[in-house]
Amino acid sequence: MELRHLQYFLMIAREGTISGAAQALHLSQPSLSRQMHDLECELGCKLFNRGSRHIELTEAGMRLRSRAEKIVDLVGRTESEFLVSADMLAGEVRIGGGETPAMALVADVVAELQSAHPLLRFALHSGNAADVSERLDNGRIDFGVFVGHTNLDRYESLRLPAHDRWGAFMRQDDPLAALDAVRPEDLQDKPLIFSAQAGHEMQAWFRRDAAELDIVATYNLLYNASLLARRGVGYVISLDGIVDTGPGSGLTFRPLDPAVTADIFIAWKRYQTFSAAAEAFLRRIRELWGSSRR
Repeated sequence: MELRHLQYFLMIAREGTISGAAQALHLSQPSLSRQMHDLECELGCKLFNRGSRHIELTEAGMRLRSRAEKIVDLVGRTESEFLVSADMLAGEVRIGGGETPAMALVADVVAELQSAHPLLRFALHSGNAADVSERLDNGRIDFGVFVGHTNLDRYESLRLPAHDRWGAFMRQDDPLAALDAVRPEDLQDKPLIFSAQAGHEMQAWFRRDAAELDIVATYNLLYNASLLARRGVGYVISLDGIVDTGPGSGLTFRPLDPAVTADIFIAWKRYQTFSAAAEAFLRRIRELWGSSRR
């Protein structure tokens, strides 16, 4: 199996047609079709269901797409790292993490390093703990930022000098907005909007199983959930400081009582061989936060 075949396969999956992929790749349609037929023969399985207008991936094709994206990505990173000269610091550092104000600390390090080394590049990926862990394990990111109770035993990690506070976002004209803080009894019969992380953190605070709560919606990105809160769909259980709750925003935040806070960690794989760029980032965060190791 050749790398170019994987690249061609991914282009077809992205475009949805052989003709569109051939045009994007500057290949003839018969040539591209023949190479995909050869790839299917080599793998011994059908990768596409060919319709009259659109191509869909088979189950085997979807598995190959996941693998191919990782392979092509890692090959590209490896090539770029070896193309720079030894006397300059260049390359890309990839960081994944959940939504948290503590990312400002990571942003400070990024700004410092990029200012000192203009050829450095940084890629940020937003996702929940499971997504970040998966990307960390397969090498698609170098570092992961984790919020709250996450098992990081298989990683090296540092605690960031920050704590996030849990609470509820709601409309500014909501009756609960008149309170200084919200208690379990204030919310237990109300429509709630949870993230996967909130579901894990909040069961102990509510003193009941999530199945007993009225969870009307779930979210991955808080901005999208805030749109629901503005329309009165429910109370968004989240961390403070991520969405605007200032005048004119239509939203307000009330902390939980009893208070619930979350520690923030940055983690990386044990025994990882880093690029020069990622090694420089690791060296700097150790200088800043090395005394906060778990």
